Amino acid sequence: MLTSDDLAFFCVVSGSASLADAARKLNVTPPAITQRLKALEQRVGVRLMDRTPRGLALTDEGEMLVAEGAAIIEAIEGLAESLGRRTTRVRGKLRIAAPYGFGREHVAPVVAEFARLHPEATVILELSDHPNVLTSDSWDVVIHIGALNAAGRLVTTLAPNGRVACAAPAYLDGRAPIAHPDDLRHHRCLALRENNEDVTLWRFSHPEQGAAAVRVRPAMSTNDGTIMRGWALAGLGVIVRSEWDVAGDLAAGRLVRVLPDWTCPAADVVALLNARHGRSRRATVFLEMMRDALHPVPWPVPWPVP
Repeated sequence: MLTSDDLAFFCVVSGSASLADAARKLNVTPPAITQRLKALEQRVGVRLMDRTPRGLALTDEGEMLVAEGAAIIEAIEGLAESLGRRTTRVRGKLRIAAPYGFGREHVAPVVAEFARLHPEATVILELSDHPNVLTSDSWDVVIHIGALNAAGRLVTTLAPNGRVACAAPAYLDGRAPIAHPDDLRHHRCLALRENNEDVTLWRFSHPEQGAAAVRVRPAMSTNDGTIMRGWALAGLGVIVRSEWDVAGDLAAGRLVRVLPDWTCPAADVVALLNARHGRSRRATVFLEMMRDALHPVPWPVPWPVP
């Protein structure tokens, strides 16, 4: 006999890259995942999942269990949500995904406060900068910085967030001035590789001169925003980074804005909602808390311009 816990367990495993990945999501050991999966297959009398060189692969029966199990879980959660609307209590499971840096600094504190205020709710926070994770249907709320192809999700803006080109004074001292985006071709540029963007094409706009785009040749690149910011602070080159990440350094003079008359494309803080669960009370309450935490924006803007 299957239980709702069995269905929820198998949905997590089926959406994981490996049994070790599933163990991390469920906060158990990989052997515990293997043992529970084996017990589940014995109870239903069929094999649900095969291991392949590329990872886990569902059998036909496994595909059926995921599809029908998801519908059952949705129905149960929907019933619980309908009953919950008759009270002011927030309950149920809230699954949140967010980028590493912004998630640690701005999302995790709100999640902690949400859990404190609503002890009947269960919260899962996953930090990842991989777009396939962020767009997965496994999450009720996805916090993201900038545009993201997310068909089938509701999108709401939580806070404005610009992007600026900047560098440390130690890098700029004694170097050729940067008066136009084209001047960046002759400077050390540092690129952040994330979200499958074309990170070597930097775009700018000017109120009088219009749009300009420059193809930079990164002297250094990384997929970690904290590392790249550290490189910039160390005087290793010019970066284009979100205001939320560098506004404090700009205000303190540790970084200096270059091309102050030019504007980079904005990358607002948005929330993407699972179309099935986006209107749940727990998601609504969490988003209200996120908006409150980000209004006014907690990073110092404006900052001194050289």
